[in-house]
Amino acid sequence: MPDHPTALPLAAPSLPVAVVIDRDDDMLHTHTVLAAHHPPSGRITLHPGPGTTSETGLAHDLLAALGKPPLLPGRFPAGRQPAWEAAAAWMTALPVTRLTVLRAHRLTARRTMRLLQLQALTGIHLTLVCHRPYLPAALHQALRPADYSVTADFEAARRHYYGTPIAETSPADEPAGPAGRWLTLPALDRLVSYDSPRPCADSCMPPPIIWRHRPPPVPLTASTAQRIAHRLHAATAHPRLAAAVAAALFTGASLQQLATARPRDYDDTAATLALHDRARYTDGCAAYPVPPWAGIFFRAAACFTRLVSGENQELLAAPGDRAHLLRVAETARLRPPQPPAARRKAPVGRVEWDWRERQEAERYEATLARHARPSRRWTP
Repeated sequence: MPDHPTALPLAAPSLPVAVVIDRDDDMLHTHTVLAAHHPPSGRITLHPGPGTTSETGLAHDLLAALGKPPLLPGRFPAGRQPAWEAAAAWMTALPVTRLTVLRAHRLTARRTMRLLQLQALTGIHLTLVCHRPYLPAALHQALRPADYSVTADFEAARRHYYGTPIAETSPADEPAGPAGRWLTLPALDRLVSYDSPRPCADSCMPPPIIWRHRPPPVPLTASTAQRIAHRLHAATAHPRLAAAVAAALFTGASLQQLATARPRDYDDTAATLALHDRARYTDGCAAYPVPPWAGIFFRAAACFTRLVSGENQELLAAPGDRAHLLRVAETARLRPPQPPAARRKAPVGRVEWDWRERQEAERYEATLARHARPSRRWTP
């Protein structure tokens, strides 16, 4: 895979960069910075993996620091994995306010430029910790056009840049990752339905959803929504796939209908998502209220799509992403209701996503067979 991705677009003037000189490579600096890592508070510590100068590798380290699996599933133009775009999208949506980079004296000029571009795009406060008595040539070269300050005072760095440690408590009943008991969610029943809505080519301002032909999904309780959000965050680094699973849970829509949404169809201010259905396979073009727990996923997906492919591409998963989407849901231990053991088609332990489809097909075939039987005439 080539490691020469295009630069992230600059969306804001660069903020001053803080450079901390750890002259004697004192473990106190490293321990303090690692202890200050707390994504819920907007603070991220990036500890680059040793032995690589790859820019994509640094983006993977950043995704891991954000609590994400470093690899993005799917195919991408020119074989380039948009890891930097994914990191920028998550940092914008969460939001992250501070990024502290350890071992900055080992950064190449190109890696440092990547971090500066990320800072300009997201508006984060960037701190580079150099564990040497002076700036290496590569770091000095990359910082020349930037506005930066240098300090060798540990107390000043701890107060102004590192932050204080915060003890993080995990939600009860949730392990460190997405593993755990399955959550069976009826709203996922239609995810693999084969209806065929298409996006509206012209401007479409659909009305709020009126559930005419199907019941609305049962609203999630606050605790269940929290568990789902926690699992989705840990299951994938791909913003669009995570947002698609979240959308299926409050819309009950199929993948084909989810794929009709474009970035303009998500209104962050009104907290609505528009899905299109001109042929009225279900309830027509409609705007769905986005619950608060799902907003982060949609903000990340909208930012990611604009960075990678532009306004006219899918906001959520595309039809070709079906296998990747189901894998994300299964990694997060989310599934639709399953058939009884006697009616299973798949091996034990495998999720059957088409159980509802099979039920409807069997009922339809039974109805046809009933009407096709020849009527018996009564003879005296």
